[in-house]
Amino acid sequence: MRNKNQTTYPLWSDEPATQDLLAFRAVAETAADAIFDDGLDPVAIGLSGAWGSGKTSVLELIKREIEERAKFDDCKKVLVVPTQPWRYDPAVGPKESLISEVLRALSDEFDQTDPVGKSGMEAFQKLVKKVNWSKAVKMVARTTLTAQLPDLESVMGLVSDDPVSLESENSMDAFREEFENLLENPALQHLSRVVVLVDDLDRCLPDTVVETLEAIRLFLSARGMSFVIAADEDRVAEAIQLKINAATDDANDESPARLYLHKIVQTTIPLPALSRFDTEAYLLLLLAKDSVSSDEYEKLVDKCDALRVEGGSLDDLEVHSAGPLAEQLATATRLTPILYEKFRGNPRRIKRFLNDLNVRRSVATRRGFTLDADAIAKLMVLERILTSDFKQVLDWLASNQLRDKLEALEVAANGPVSSVADEEPVTQDDSLDEDAQLASGTEQKSASTDGKSNPFSDTLLRWAKLPPTLDAAEISGYLYLAASFAKIEVIDHDLPERLRDIAAGLSSSSKLDRAGITDRELSALPEQDARKLVMYLGRRTRDQPNIQGYTVNSMLRLYECQPGTRGDLISVLRAIPASDLEFSTLVMFKDLDRDTFGPVLEKWKAASSDELVDSAIQQVEKAWSDSHGN
Repeated sequence: MRNKNQTTYPLWSDEPATQDLLAFRAVAETAADAIFDDGLDPVAIGLSGAWGSGKTSVLELIKREIEERAKFDDCKKVLVVPTQPWRYDPAVGPKESLISEVLRALSDEFDQTDPVGKSGMEAFQKLVKKVNWSKAVKMVARTTLTAQLPDLESVMGLVSDDPVSLESENSMDAFREEFENLLENPALQHLSRVVVLVDDLDRCLPDTVVETLEAIRLFLSARGMSFVIAADEDRVAEAIQLKINAATDDANDESPARLYLHKIVQTTIPLPALSRFDTEAYLLLLLAKDSVSSDEYEKLVDKCDALRVEGGSLDDLEVHSAGPLAEQLATATRLTPILYEKFRGNPRRIKRFLNDLNVRRSVATRRGFTLDADAIAKLMVLERILTSDFKQVLDWLASNQLRDKLEALEVAANGPVSSVADEEPVTQDDSLDEDAQLASGTEQKSASTDGKSNPFSDTLLRWAKLPPTLDAAEISGYLYLAASFAKIEVIDHDLPERLRDIAAGLSSSSKLDRAGITDRELSALPEQDARKLVMYLGRRTRDQPNIQGYTVNSMLRLYECQPGTRGDLISVLRAIPASDLEFSTLVMFKDLDRDTFGPVLEKWKAASSDELVDSAIQQVEKAWSDSHGN
């Protein structure tokens, strides 16, 4: 059971939207105009868009628009029949499946309590005999068509063993003629038209695509029949092309495959990709869904629609600066440029990104990572969109250079900062101070903004410009989590494999693990390996200040066992920002050599603004003075 005080992060369903957040009503109304145009009766309309562009949601809007208009159409009913060829039973022919869905819907319209209805049902049963049910015996037992007929025995009596049913032009003509007569039957005079909404045709195999289109062609001579086929027209044309073995010619609108399609579909309405404004508005509306009341949300949707028509921007929204909408608007504004470009205005990809974001926030919170939503959003852009840059950042994490690299990246992307309170000034010509460069094991060149010596990719620089500025210590845990999701191992390949277990033990929070690395073992190391370990531990301390109690102690042990590491130790200690220092870390220096570690404390003392740190330094200095008899 979830704790009632626990924060929840809602996910958005991939089901068709019940509310128009994308201004697709204009497309739905245009399709409805064609359906209700008597001059286009019968009609087949294409609704073309890429995967995730919102075709299914538009079909729902078309259905609602049809129902609204039908209320004013001589009080006659419009029968809407949704169908998804992608879900057809593979044991049943696609042609028979589509026909059965239309007939099943019509069977519900016969009122058998009066003679007219009974007569209509007789005509309906006669038409059913035209279908080649020998290919679909399973369907006779499974589909709800059986439930609409008098009884199972009667249905079985309709099964035809004639192998040419609906396979020859003559039988197609016969079916078409009798179907048209059925629609004109007095028992169905309460219907003004039948509209079949076909979805997901572009997901189907070529055989299913062509047979479904052939079934649609069967109905198209009957007045009162309309079809809306939602599919990526290019993918449907490719399926037809494969089926008829035609030569590939994607650029030719008059190719055999497209001519075949256009013979059935009179016109196609392209579903537009989201504009930059649409992307920003969609992000805001998704983020705001659970933050405001239903009435406020409706007003927000209407205001976004009005701004879209007026050519305005979301800056024109009246949002309380202290309210939840202000934060969500800021997040939407920050994410829009890169999501608009990388997702190419695809609503489903945007929704999936936000779902992934909320999953990450939920897992991270439960794992103890208290990152703000905009920080996780920025990291999600890196992880899910800029995948090569994400691997680069994980390499920095693995080699314990995350802090230094992020600081250099920040300078390169956003210009030099005036100063850093707890470190030496960072300038354009020297993005890291000398000690930090030594501690990170790199002689990094200037990350200048003039582009002449910039070590970062353009995409990484662009990402760095997204707010907020990230702190390495705060995000390192999250990055390890994200790496595990992506199945990427975070390993410092610069550290020799022979030293990795020793390094892990020395930096472990477990006293038992640290004690498992004996002084004898450390003394036996070659000096070069000891120096590598000091540098490694120094980088870890700089990147993850919360483990300094273990790493600093281990570095001091290494120095005692390996005096040749003195210069490396001083460099890595000086590179630790004073703001990261803990009282317990400083008191470790009480019994150490003042001549060796005095300059380190002097630097920390000059950079410190923390009373507790100053107090600890004073205690160390007093201990040093007392030990010399002063």
